[in-house]
Amino acid sequence: MTGLYQELLLLAHSLWHRRWLALAVAWGVAIAGWFVVAQIPNSYTSTGRVNVQVNSLLPDKVGMSAADQQKTIDQVRQTLTSAVNLAKVVRATDLANTVASDRDVADRVAGLQNAIKITQQQDNLIEITATASSPKLARAIVQKLIDIFVEENLSGGKAETSSTLQFLDQQLAARQKQLQDSEAKRADFVNRYLGSLPGTGSLADRIAQARSQMAQVESDLAAAQGGLAAINAQMSSAAGQGGGATVSYGPAHARVSAIMGQLAEARAKGWTDAHPDVIALKSQLSAAQAAARGEPATVGQAANPALVSYRSIAAEKQEQVAALSARKSQIQGDLDQLNAKLSSDPNAAAEQAQLERDYQVLKDQYDKLLADREEIRLRGQVQNQTDAVKFTVVDPPTAPRSPTAPNRPLLLTGVLIAGLGAGVGAAFLMAQLRATFATATRLETVSGLPVIGSVTEVVTHAQTALRRRRLLLYAGGLGALGVAYIGLIGVEFIQRSMAA
Repeated sequence: MTGLYQELLLLAHSLWHRRWLALAVAWGVAIAGWFVVAQIPNSYTSTGRVNVQVNSLLPDKVGMSAADQQKTIDQVRQTLTSAVNLAKVVRATDLANTVASDRDVADRVAGLQNAIKITQQQDNLIEITATASSPKLARAIVQKLIDIFVEENLSGGKAETSSTLQFLDQQLAARQKQLQDSEAKRADFVNRYLGSLPGTGSLADRIAQARSQMAQVESDLAAAQGGLAAINAQMSSAAGQGGGATVSYGPAHARVSAIMGQLAEARAKGWTDAHPDVIALKSQLSAAQAAARGEPATVGQAANPALVSYRSIAAEKQEQVAALSARKSQIQGDLDQLNAKLSSDPNAAAEQAQLERDYQVLKDQYDKLLADREEIRLRGQVQNQTDAVKFTVVDPPTAPRSPTAPNRPLLLTGVLIAGLGAGVGAAFLMAQLRATFATATRLETVSGLPVIGSVTEVVTHAQTALRRRRLLLYAGGLGALGVAYIGLIGVEFIQRSMAA
């Protein structure tokens, strides 16, 4: 422990003898470092926050949904630092005084892209941060960005709605013309191929309808023929039981038979129950049947009541069978006519199917475009007449009172410490290069030779006074270094107050 203490004393003695070198190196390093620190420009950061509120009370079909609105806000946020928007910032702030050409504007825009940061926080908060060389400029940049953000969201949606409506109108006009051309082709095809054919729709649809009607008529005819056979069997049984006398009817029954014949003839022509003549004949038949029920029948002998009833039912069944047979013949004729047309022109069905598909596709597209246009038009009216999106500046741009970078007091302090360390290091290095021996013991230890004795230095009064003056000068030089450091710190804080 004593040896270490002695070594430290010897080191301090060697450094003290080279104190002027240490002071000079400390001054040189401090001046150079402080000069470099002085050249670093100050950077001031301003921050502002905007709150975006989406009106969720509007239905999605009428207003813009929250997801769509959030997507629009994200797009505007991402494009806020585009070259066009940053050029607006340059021309609207003090940066305009530093540009003289488009190239200067491009340089300032490139600098702003690295100095601006936009982040989306929770609760729909958008934070805008800008760094500039002065507090006023940083605050102006953030304020202009907030103005652009609000403007882009409010006017951007209107411009987008207007352009979208214009595009949809153009598409609707084009689709409408195509739809009219397709309708004209369909009408021309119908006039050329299907005008004289029975049924409605395409050729394939008409054939399918006729076959379906034929199957239904055949089923009804089979049922009617079965019912007629059953009635005939019952009539034979009733006739075998007696009472087979002839029965004569009056004019009311004859009128009923005549009207039923007219109905059978009308159905044979293909008239439906909705045809006016069929409706009139049914009305006449009801009146005639009511009159016939009150007309007595004239019989040659005692008539069998059951046989009379069976004959009336058989007459109705025969009428139904006759009408269904006529209807079957008509449908078969229609089928023959349609098949003949299909055989004479095999491409007609394919051509009509293609026309129908093209027409349906165009019509579906037109209807969808029309619905989309009305929805967007209504949404645009909602955005213009209601506050679908509301922007609130939660935190206005801050005016920083101190620079965020560099931390000049810390750097000045670091330079001072580095200068002092460099001075001590230079003195130590010199002591190692030009070794001296402060004591005889040290000389004896290093040389390995015995030291017989040492001569003590005799200092005169003049030398003592000279050493005192040099000591004062050294203290003054060291103190001046500290005063320079304090002065630079004071200048830094004065400049901060003036910049704020």
